[in-house]
Amino acid sequence: MNELTQLLLQYAFLLVLWLFVFAVVFSLRADIFGVRVRKLPQSAAAAPPAASAPSTPPRPSPPVAAASPGTRIVITSGPKAGLELPLGRDALTIGRSSESGLVIRDDYTSSHHARLLLRGEQWVLQDLESTNGTFLDGQRVSPNTPVPVPFGVPVKVGATTFELRK
Repeated sequence: MNELTQLLLQYAFLLVLWLFVFAVVFSLRADIFGVRVRKLPQSAAAAPPAASAPSTPPRPSPPVAAASPGTRIVITSGPKAGLELPLGRDALTIGRSSESGLVIRDDYTSSHHARLLLRGEQWVLQDLESTNGTFLDGQRVSPNTPVPVPFGVPVKVGATTFELRK
């Protein structure tokens, strides 16, 4: 192999190596800080819809499901202390991700940390294999094993503690 070919192969390898390093750094940054969400400018957000689009009559909203046994989550300690979040019948994901129903931004919370589900008439808590664990009344919840959550019992996720209340 001549020297020119060897030199070109070395530069190509170096370029691929640097591309890999940048991909890893970008991925870590996106996981730690999340993805930026762009906001529409004021004029675009307030603009009326196009006149050429045919208007459709509004559909009636579906009936609302009956209230569940636990009607709200109350955050008792942490950065969002005092916040009350109403619960429906849908599962509530808890984590650092902006896709979560309850977003907790601290260093001890995983992106998808835990899930609160309604099974029958009982709320259950499921740890989603979080790094630092989820605690129910001081006891660590086993990953992927749903445990019942009684009303008024503290649940700790990262640095935040909350309770289920009627």
